[in-house]
Amino acid sequence: FNVTTAKRQPGSTIKPFVYSEAFIKGFTPKTIVFDLKTQFSSSCAPNNLTMGDGCYSPDNYDNVFRGPVTLRSALAQSLNIPSVKVLYLAGLSDSIRLARDMGIESLSNKGDYGLTLVLGGGEVTPLELTGAYGVFANNGVKTGLTPVIEIKNKDGEVLEKYKPRSVQVLDKEIALKISDILSDNEARAPSFGQTSALHFPSRDVAVKTGTTNDYRDAWIMGYTPNIAVGAWAGNNDNSPMEKRVAGFIVAPMWRAFMDQVLAKLPDERFEEPLVEDETQLKPVLQGIWQGGMFENNN
Repeated sequence: FNVTTAKRQPGSTIKPFVYSEAFIKGFTPKTIVFDLKTQFSSSCAPNNLTMGDGCYSPDNYDNVFRGPVTLRSALAQSLNIPSVKVLYLAGLSDSIRLARDMGIESLSNKGDYGLTLVLGGGEVTPLELTGAYGVFANNGVKTGLTPVIEIKNKDGEVLEKYKPRSVQVLDKEIALKISDILSDNEARAPSFGQTSALHFPSRDVAVKTGTTNDYRDAWIMGYTPNIAVGAWAGNNDNSPMEKRVAGFIVAPMWRAFMDQVLAKLPDERFEEPLVEDETQLKPVLQGIWQGGMFENNN
């Protein structure tokens, strides 16, 4: 059984593709959304904050609701409720199209997922998901996947050599924004801590984890400008694992591998995204909260 080509639910590792589409639509990392318990189904009363029977009101992984948060904080901390709202803003069809353009061809008909897509409601393969994260690492350029780089004979002569075909599938500035957020340890720290396995003090490393329902899948996807590495942990029979998030299940293994690999690779840094002129943007897109006090009772 080849797990690398098997379809599994990706959990929160799908979120960067949805946020990318939101940035394409004009939203910014500073845009404010509300992390509040929300009923997303139009067939249920807004104050009916339940799941099932046609209702859809998901929770954050820690059951904490933070009030107004920026898209940077929401993605870095992998907050579920704001991310569902980002998918609504970005558009389901366009988010799927972008993910497919970047290499996640397993995603298909939007009717199969609905708003659950951003929480990992679809199915992808570890190979295509890692390749798609490589597009972020490559500043939006997709080169495709190949198992063979070159073939040599016994004398060392190259008989065949893979010639990559590069295509710009994501605007460079959008890719840089995602890399900037996923490598922002300060933005991630409120949920993961300052010294988690995701933090590399002396290197630029962008990282995203994902855990699915009942802890059946644990993912981690990470990259530098010169390598993308993905890891999945789970049971082939789809049975649940120990009730721990991906940061504890699969991240230590991934970190050990990355430490070995990065020691042999040049220390390349992500380019800084261009500083945008925000003077003409609405306050909510600039991260300016002009409402009243918010009291979190959770």
